[in-house]
Amino acid sequence: GVQWASEPETNGVPLICDASSDILSRPIATEKYGMIYAGAQKNIGPSGVTVVALKNDWIEARPELPTMLSYATHAKERSLYNTPNTFGIYMIGLVCEWIEGLGGLAGMEKRATAKSELIYNAIDSTDFYTGHAEVGNRSKMNVTFRLPSEGLEAKFAAESVKAGMIGLKGHRSVGGLRASIYNALEPESVQFLVDFMREFERVNG
Repeated sequence: GVQWASEPETNGVPLICDASSDILSRPIATEKYGMIYAGAQKNIGPSGVTVVALKNDWIEARPELPTMLSYATHAKERSLYNTPNTFGIYMIGLVCEWIEGLGGLAGMEKRATAKSELIYNAIDSTDFYTGHAEVGNRSKMNVTFRLPSEGLEAKFAAESVKAGMIGLKGHRSVGGLRASIYNALEPESVQFLVDFMREFERVNG
C-alpha cells in the first residue's frame, strides 16, 4: 500500500526501480534512472513478459554471466535472442493502444488518482476504517486498510466475495484488507467497493 510520490535525491547516483506495480499508470522521469524494470502482469499485459529500460552506457558484456542473463545479449539481438512470448507482446500492444485512447500516461494518472481517492475518502471519512500507509505515500494501485478487529476484517473479506469481489484479503505480511485497483479496473468497480464499505460499516459499525 506504499508508493513513492517522487524520486529521492541521490546526488547524481542513478536509480534502479522495480516499477511493476505502477508502470503505465503515470509519467516517469526516466532521466533520473539507470534502469527501470517491470513485470508485465499488473499494468502492462499478461504474465510472462518483462520490460527493462536501461541506459545505453549500462549495457556491457559481462563474461562471468550466463548468456541469457546478460542484458548485452538481449540488447544486441533486439530481444530476439530466444523466441519471445509473442502472444504476450501482442497483448501489450493492445493495452498500449487502449492507454493512448484514454489520454496516455497523463490520462492514466488522472484515472488512478480519481479511483484511489474514492476509496481513501471513504476510509478517511470515518473511524471505522483506518488506512495503513502514511498519507503522503499512499499507493494509487493498492489501497490497504484495517477495520476495528480481525474478526470484522475476516467478515468483510468473506462478505465481499459473496458480493462478487475477490482478492480483498490483505497481504499475509500486513493483514487487514487490500484493494488492488490497477489500470484495468474500471472506476465503476471502485465505486461498487466504496458502496459496499459504507453498507458494511452501517451494519457492523
